[in-house]
Amino acid sequence: MPGFTHMQHAQPVTLAHHLCAWAWMLVRDYGRLSDALARMKQSPLGAGALAGSSLPLDRQSVAEKLGFTGVTENSLDSVSDRDYCIETVSDLAILQSHLSRFCEEIVLWSTTEFSFVDLSEKWSTGSSIMPQKKNPDFAELIRGRTGKVYGHLMALLTMVKGLPLAYDRDMQEDKESVFNAYDTVAANITVFTEMIASAKWNTQRMSDDCDGGYLNATDVAEYLVRKGMPFRTAHGVAAKAVRIAIDKNLPLEKLPVADFKECSPLIESDIYARITKQSCVEARSIAGGPAPGQVKKQLSALRRFCTGCVSAE
Repeated sequence: MPGFTHMQHAQPVTLAHHLCAWAWMLVRDYGRLSDALARMKQSPLGAGALAGSSLPLDRQSVAEKLGFTGVTENSLDSVSDRDYCIETVSDLAILQSHLSRFCEEIVLWSTTEFSFVDLSEKWSTGSSIMPQKKNPDFAELIRGRTGKVYGHLMALLTMVKGLPLAYDRDMQEDKESVFNAYDTVAANITVFTEMIASAKWNTQRMSDDCDGGYLNATDVAEYLVRKGMPFRTAHGVAAKAVRIAIDKNLPLEKLPVADFKECSPLIESDIYARITKQSCVEARSIAGGPAPGQVKKQLSALRRFCTGCVSAE
């Protein structure tokens, strides 16, 4: 399938590579939320209104019985702290931004212009007036709810920005933001998971879409670099080849070798084996690249991560 920069055809990748990119974003989300949870496991019980208690309370014992990993270090800070609320909602906002970006691609990919994905009718709706329409409403709704989660984060930050230590009634406003942000993101994850699980990917259309846009131009430049030409010079040669191909209304892989040689005498007929869409993908076997072998490594790492998450739970 074509990879994009600036929403322009850039270089060929694979659907698996693209979906792995989504997955790694979610891995980071999991890590952030896990990190926030670790800081949340400190018990504030026993801090009192702000100065603890003169009674012989065993804070550590209470914390252990309730499943906390320890106790907070300062009673005044314990009462004043809402960092854990802000951090959690911040992490949820980042997660929601990722879901929104995924859904934007789903909305684009489900259009007639792209036709990369066909969403199940369970996760689409028809038009009230146009019977042929199949709208990606659930993806749009997930995308649309991002502002709500961002708003909760801003509400929390604004709530604490001018508060002195320790407790102030303003802090009662934290509940709605935390609970609503969590409920919104949790529901969106559920819907997104089922929507993607039922999606049908038009891999043939994706492959065909690589045939336009000169996605293999970079590979022409890299071909020349392998022959000793500096990349800056090779970039200009490849650009010249693209201009000739455009003028002749030909893809680069169909451009006669004589035209290539007009751009650089270093180019031989072996270039054609280097600039097929398959070879362009396979050549990018650098760690993290789209070559099938590298994608398999990513998938193995993601499976190990998922297995570890399940075990931890």
